Amino acid sequence: MVAIISCNSYSPLAASKWINPTLPTKASTFLTTPKYNSHKHVQCQLQNGQKGRPFSLKECAISIILAAELITGIPSLDAYAANPPLPDLSVLISGPPIKDPGALLRYALPINNKAVREVQKPLEDISESLKIAGVKALDSVERNVRQASRALKQGKTLIISGLAEAKKDRGAELLDKLEVGMEELQRIVEDRNRDAVAPKQKELLQYIGDVEEDMVDGFPYEVPEEYKNMPLLKGRAAVDMKVKVKDNPNLEECVFRIVLDGYNAPVTAGNFVDLVQRHFYDGMEIQRVDGFVVQTGDPDGPAEGFIDPSTEKTRTIPLEIMVDGEKAPVYEATLEELGLYKAQTKLPFNAFGTMAMAREEFENNSASSQIFWLLKESELTPSNANILDGRYAVFGYVTENEDFLADVKVGDVIESIKLVSGLDNLVNPSYKIAG
Repeated sequence: MVAIISCNSYSPLAASKWINPTLPTKASTFLTTPKYNSHKHVQCQLQNGQKGRPFSLKECAISIILAAELITGIPSLDAYAANPPLPDLSVLISGPPIKDPGALLRYALPINNKAVREVQKPLEDISESLKIAGVKALDSVERNVRQASRALKQGKTLIISGLAEAKKDRGAELLDKLEVGMEELQRIVEDRNRDAVAPKQKELLQYIGDVEEDMVDGFPYEVPEEYKNMPLLKGRAAVDMKVKVKDNPNLEECVFRIVLDGYNAPVTAGNFVDLVQRHFYDGMEIQRVDGFVVQTGDPDGPAEGFIDPSTEKTRTIPLEIMVDGEKAPVYEATLEELGLYKAQTKLPFNAFGTMAMAREEFENNSASSQIFWLLKESELTPSNANILDGRYAVFGYVTENEDFLADVKVGDVIESIKLVSGLDNLVNPSYKIAG
């Protein structure tokens, strides 16, 4: 049985070559330091900061906390999130954070259509209803389905009007399938077939997500002049990462499906897709697994990232963060440095399997090829109450079999990462120039 999952490795605040500068030991922490950390990235399948400037007190405190956690295994970051010692880092959080990667990706789309969201929300709430034991959960599920059906009936015209002109026919077909699917889900509930609810819910939410993507008409903003010639992902893409797992009698191979979000991180996602097309990660080992992240992307040899053959230098990309409510990402600065302590990121570190770029802790624009996946859930690192949101560039989520990331170990091998959709969204691909 093959498990599909998307994976990347990251040392939560650093690249594999970049661990905590004070601890020059490979894989010792997730802060970036030159070629010492062994953070890498893996996939599996089943069978039967800135250099050259003084550290601020705040940065020093964060470094100590992160180092302590990664060395001792004590969840100091979690304690930090719950009781931040630095008052200006605290944020107001309304309601529980969204943890589902599919929901995070849907809400991250650059659309504003209330009618479709009113259908989406009760369908997502089915997951909470299913936490109730036994068939009693079905009473709550039935209310969710009725609410979604009513919202679709009342808002269908508004939803169709929100579709991009060139995609209206496809979107209307998807809405018809959604309507039929909700009727089928209603019958499943009436038959008290609890086991059939979740698969049908997943199908319906896929229709919703496809409809919402059909509402996006072109790329919504201009990438800054200084980055517009870099590889850019102007839209979404998906990859399958196949990981060979060693020394595990229960897990031989894993395939992780990863969805990459170029709407909110075009430079970061474009850089990664370009590397995937170069087969940069194929055959690379997972370099770091510490219970907090899985990381990879540090190539063999002295280089700390991808060496561009055209320049013979390490290709780096700027820190790129999309703030909720803004039309374009901010670049080269953390949200803390910008004074945006309470700002919400469009792609938060909420989901198990959140994928982001590793970089040097105090060098914002030092990310190159090292990636990581978060293994902590948002109860421990709630959105915008941790020190990752707004500091590291998230550009995707593992959407299938993400739980298997917890079974990946250092030394497991990424057999391949293959692009399965979205190549048409890649602009300025350097892999074509290189041949």
